[in-house]
Amino acid sequence: MTLDDLRVFVAVCRAGSLSSVARDLGCTQSAVSQHVKRLERETGVALLERLPRGVLPTQAGRILEAAAAEGISGLDIAVRRLRDLVDGHSGYVRVATGATTVRHFMSEAVVAFRRRHPRVNLEFRTVSSGRGTFDALADGTLDLAWITVGSPVRGIEQRTVAELPWVLAVAAGDPLAGRTRLDAADLTGVRLIRLPPNSTSAVHLDAACAELGVRFTYDTSVADWDTALLLAELGVGRAVVPAVPGLPVPGVGELRLVPLPGLRPLPVGWAVRRWDALSPPARAFADTVAAAAG
Repeated sequence: MTLDDLRVFVAVCRAGSLSSVARDLGCTQSAVSQHVKRLERETGVALLERLPRGVLPTQAGRILEAAAAEGISGLDIAVRRLRDLVDGHSGYVRVATGATTVRHFMSEAVVAFRRRHPRVNLEFRTVSSGRGTFDALADGTLDLAWITVGSPVRGIEQRTVAELPWVLAVAAGDPLAGRTRLDAADLTGVRLIRLPPNSTSAVHLDAACAELGVRFTYDTSVADWDTALLLAELGVGRAVVPAVPGLPVPGVGELRLVPLPGLRPLPVGWAVRRWDALSPPARAFADTVAAAAG
């Protein structure tokens, strides 16, 4: 068997389709099938179950896919580290994040990093889900991911950089705008703008409320914190959001932010496959962001 055989096999297991992998690789479905057949001849077992639409790995296939993915990821990391040893500070850093994160947590760090490492290519990517982010870290597609730190994930290391207190965002004319602080229980019956329901930050907020025996009610949903802040500033809703860097001073301006000190803060930070396997540029970027956030 060859490394190409294993790479193709892992891709087929994850896609669940020979034809889609063939399209991605720019080859025929027969060529993809040959890679799989070669592995089946080598191992002496069936690795894929053919279905009316697509394929699924057999039990033996799942065993090989897990081992192959781990080995390929390790080899990719080793090759990148070798390139970094040869090139010094050149190379690239691939980061999973969004525009909101870059604006609030990384703007100063990006400028400082670019000044110190002008030859390193910074590549920011948006991943649609937390599971997709962790998969991309595990297979070496990404180096770093800025996340809301949550439950342990197998094969992923998480490191908290900052803990963000919660605030209630309202317009200046709102009856609650003049308060210097609020307890979560004060918001019982108040309809709020909801953070993405399946996001880690929303899950954390629900858990923090449950610890206090409080349950919020919602009438609007948004995709990110900045949209929630904008709607609150326009006076079309109230939002409980984390106090990300760069927000107005609580109690000042058209957008008023009232602290909610009773809620457990939201931990945010880095996720990586392995800290000791990060390339020097990736580690330098992660440290630069952490220093700026501190």
